[in-house]
Amino acid sequence: MPDMSASVSLAVTHLVPLAKEVDENKVTPGVLGFIVFAVMAVAVWGLMKSMSKHMQKVDFKESPDADAEKAREQADAAARQR
Repeated sequence: MPDMSASVSLAVTHLVPLAKEVDENKVTPGVLGFIVFAVMAVAVWGLMKSMSKHMQKVDFKESPDADAEKAREQADAAARQR
């Protein structure tokens, strides 16, 4: 039975021709890590676009509160009477 680590090392060396030396102790994210990162980036981009649309629909101008206006007028009238 041939040594598995040697055959794996040889296969990795052939699959990664740009690497000068493959370090067996080095952990890399690989293609799966890139795909997961890309999917998450696209999802965040989509959520930001959706949030932007929803924020444009929001009316930030506050309508006057009738009760607050009435209370302020009463307070002004009470202050004038003193």
